[in-house]
Amino acid sequence: MKTWKKVTSIAFTAALAIGLAACSSSEKGSDSKVEGTATSDYPKSNITIVAPSGAGGGWDLTARSIAKTMNDTKLIEKPIVVENKPGGGGAVYMAEFATKEAKNDYVLMVKSPPILINNDKAEGNSPYGYRDTTPLAQLTRDYGAIVVKSDSSFETLQDVLDAIKADPKAVTLAGGSAPGSMDHLIGILPAFEAGIDPKAVKYVSYDGGGEAVAALLGGNADVIATDASTIATYAKSGDVRVLAVSSSERLEGELADVPTYKESGIDAEFTIWRGIFGPKEMSEGAVNYWSEKLGEMVEKDEWKAELEKNGWASEYRNSADFITYLEEQDKVIVELLTALGMQK
Repeated sequence: MKTWKKVTSIAFTAALAIGLAACSSSEKGSDSKVEGTATSDYPKSNITIVAPSGAGGGWDLTARSIAKTMNDTKLIEKPIVVENKPGGGGAVYMAEFATKEAKNDYVLMVKSPPILINNDKAEGNSPYGYRDTTPLAQLTRDYGAIVVKSDSSFETLQDVLDAIKADPKAVTLAGGSAPGSMDHLIGILPAFEAGIDPKAVKYVSYDGGGEAVAALLGGNADVIATDASTIATYAKSGDVRVLAVSSSERLEGELADVPTYKESGIDAEFTIWRGIFGPKEMSEGAVNYWSEKLGEMVEKDEWKAELEKNGWASEYRNSADFITYLEEQDKVIVELLTALGMQK
């Protein structure tokens, strides 16, 4: 127990410090690869942004928000389309993106911590990670949520933990990512902190948050771990009840009355960042073009409206600062997985 508390405390304190430092660095414009304007004739054709999951989850919503803002503001004249390519909590398309699309300037991908987690974990891991891409920008910050159906007998996070302690196999926890990946970590973090063996928790993975919600509403899961922003709409409609969120403080909007993990007696936090990646061998002209356009996009009112609509916090890092942040976050993830005995 003490090991996990120490790891989460150090990890997330470090993550916060890194975030502040990166933001400061961003303001100084330290990205040598991004300086100047794009002078190539890119793009010559339509562009695809891939959400490596089913529809309705955080990756899907982020990709569609980017495409909508770029198209609506005419920041990018060529049409941008979004494609969903689910499988393995993002790991299946990651392999394709890192190999088949390695030189394709016209295919980009939205990702979040699983690009690190899937590469660092021991079981079902991906041989490909962020180093097999060209990180272009971090765009948002989100948090995890523990969710039940509106008519569930579970009223609090403690109710869920008590039920798992009594009979781990009697409670099905589901998420939109593979075992050992983001949703799984969000869900088992409270269990571990409560003294429950993470390996004893019955976890079922789905390809994206949308499918996990469908499983919950369809009675195929008792509890799901997902993105706080993704679940806000379902909470507003009354279909689900959110028991706790993984933020350090209560969120705003639809989830304003939901307690944090800490308020629920769980001394841990979990932050979900989201960013956009180009292929590993993306041309310099394309990198410069996207770096310039993304920097402009985050200042647009249309983008800010997307953030508000989806319940996301803005957290922009340019390419160089994003790479630095990923390097530090990779160390954090290894610490987390090590504490759970899941590191490779």
